[in-house]
Amino acid sequence: MGGRYVFAVRFRLEPARDVTVEPNEFETRLSREAEEPGEEGWRFFRDNLWRGELADGAHFRDLTEDALDVTVLSVEYRAFEMDEAYRETFREAIAADLDAFRADTVDEVVNKYLGSSLEVESE
Repeated sequence: MGGRYVFAVRFRLEPARDVTVEPNEFETRLSREAEEPGEEGWRFFRDNLWRGELADGAHFRDLTEDALDVTVLSVEYRAFEMDEAYRETFREAIAADLDAFRADTVDEVVNKYLGSSLEVESE
């Protein structure tokens, strides 16, 4: 499994032709695979989350609109899911670079950015 970020996305369909859809608003679960700790982009959580919430909801909504090609009404961060092997590597990578997170411990980093939304699945 590795790791993945999970979001709730509420979007609206706006047909381009002379058709209608009912309902025209939906909510779905969006997942984004997490890069391996230490690889480029692995600090996605640091750059986009704060205390388990999106740091810049409007910006993230725009990114999600681009990715889905629909009108996105809202995006809410739900969880960072990972298996035990990813968790170990994730914590090691944080520990090796605590200065980048302005923190003294790995637990402080996890709480600062992810709140209580870190979910580890056992194999």
